Amino acid sequence: MRRASGYEEASGLLARPDPLAAFEGEPALLESIRNTFGEALTPYQVTERIVADVRSSGDTAIRRYSSLISHIDLDGLEVPRSALPDALASMAPGLREALTLAAARIRYFHEQCMVRTGVQFIDEQLGRVVLPLRRVGLYVPGGRYSYPSSVLMSAIPARVAGVNEVVVATPPRANGTVAPATLAACEIAGVDRVFAIGGAQAIAAMAYGTESVPRVDKICGPGNVFVTLAKKMVFGSVAIDSLAGPSEVLIIADATAPAEYCAADILAQAEHDPQAGVVLITTSVDLADAVQREVEAQLASLERRDAVRLALERGVIAVVSDVNEAVRLSNEYGPEHLELMVSDATSVAHSITSAGCICVGPDSPVVMGDYVDGPSHVLPTGGSARFSSVLGVHDFLKHSSIARLDSATMAALGTAAVTIARSEGLEAHARAVEKRLGTLRRNNPH
Repeated sequence: MRRASGYEEASGLLARPDPLAAFEGEPALLESIRNTFGEALTPYQVTERIVADVRSSGDTAIRRYSSLISHIDLDGLEVPRSALPDALASMAPGLREALTLAAARIRYFHEQCMVRTGVQFIDEQLGRVVLPLRRVGLYVPGGRYSYPSSVLMSAIPARVAGVNEVVVATPPRANGTVAPATLAACEIAGVDRVFAIGGAQAIAAMAYGTESVPRVDKICGPGNVFVTLAKKMVFGSVAIDSLAGPSEVLIIADATAPAEYCAADILAQAEHDPQAGVVLITTSVDLADAVQREVEAQLASLERRDAVRLALERGVIAVVSDVNEAVRLSNEYGPEHLELMVSDATSVAHSITSAGCICVGPDSPVVMGDYVDGPSHVLPTGGSARFSSVLGVHDFLKHSSIARLDSATMAALGTAAVTIARSEGLEAHARAVEKRLGTLRRNNPH
């Protein structure tokens, strides 16, 4: 990991690369993409072609790209609904109990965050309507590994919000099937339909609809650069939650923090992706040195250490003068995950203005939030915590306003509306109000 001393040097090292500019994924996938298109294309160009083909050719394009890029020949795109309870019944008891526990915690948290739905008047004339979305599509990463936790973290908030239909798209394994753990999680979370589709083609299918895949109102969930670019391209035809970049953690630690905990949490984050962001900001030179040693010691026994090391090469350990300086750096960086391993961490938490989730104290590591804390682990990345929020029930609700004016209010406010309309050059707007004012004057000449 790179070392920085002081605020200014750390600021320079914390600059993020554009995660959508290039793809540094598996060489086999890159080779398949080149073979599919007959030329070396940018991720944007690849995604643009896939999205356009799925929009025009539907299921045919999905099957073609699954065969050419992933080397998987799909018979049916949809997983039979009966496969979900079957997967749950066949799951190892320990994992089933763990997922059920996690689901209960997630459901509880989001139920506490839920707002009242339906028609709501704030006075006699003004109000709003809060309604759940009709159908949402959730993208769940998959393929080589399965992520049942991602199903729970997205589908349960949607269900708590009252969404009528929840659809999941997830990449199939090499044999064309979806991992049983993912299907079991779909059953626990109450998912209606599951499609064995990954990549940009899955996003396009849910955005525009195909012969097999229904069109959804909103797409949520993280994925690789092609998934993220596809979400960006279809936005407007469908809503999206965010543009997810590589996962990241920033740890603020002082001399009281256990070096082994800091190192373990850095490695856990680096395990996500070679582009994952890992940052430690500390007030202690001794802790910085100890964490560096611990990272190397713990890395040696990790099976995926080569991929983890790639993320560590981009990582930063910065030593600053005090916790206030560390907080200032963190707020400017806006990390997806922020861990506070300092004395009086709760007080420090009140100074945080930009973070996807704030993990307070040494016994609240990011990993617990990944699985069982309760809040969703679908979080803003790439600094977007400055203006974005964690996925929650609010993402699955829509708001309409209500205006129910009476004649007295029209008489009181109408002239102002006419004046503003004419100042904007909108004569028809002004006349629409004047007609009503004229009717009021005729009916009430005095």
